[in-house]
Amino acid sequence: MSKKFTAVITREKKWYVAHCVELGVVSQGKTIEEAQANLKEAVELYIESFGSEDVPESTGEVVLYPLEIASNA
Repeated sequence: MSKKFTAVITREKKWYVAHCVELGVVSQGKTIEEAQANLKEAVELYIESFGSEDVPESTGEVVLYPLEIASNA
């Protein structure tokens, strides 16, 4: 049985940081593909350690957009 989660990947200097929104699991990689693979492994280990019965899944559509706020500083 498969479960669906939301993953967000951001670039932070030389690393791509991958974050599973529902579980709070984070991993990284030097490429997007490496970050994705490392996050998948980390989520699998998380579920294996804590069980899959109470693991929340993605709740539906995810909308990401750039948000720019003016700063007076």
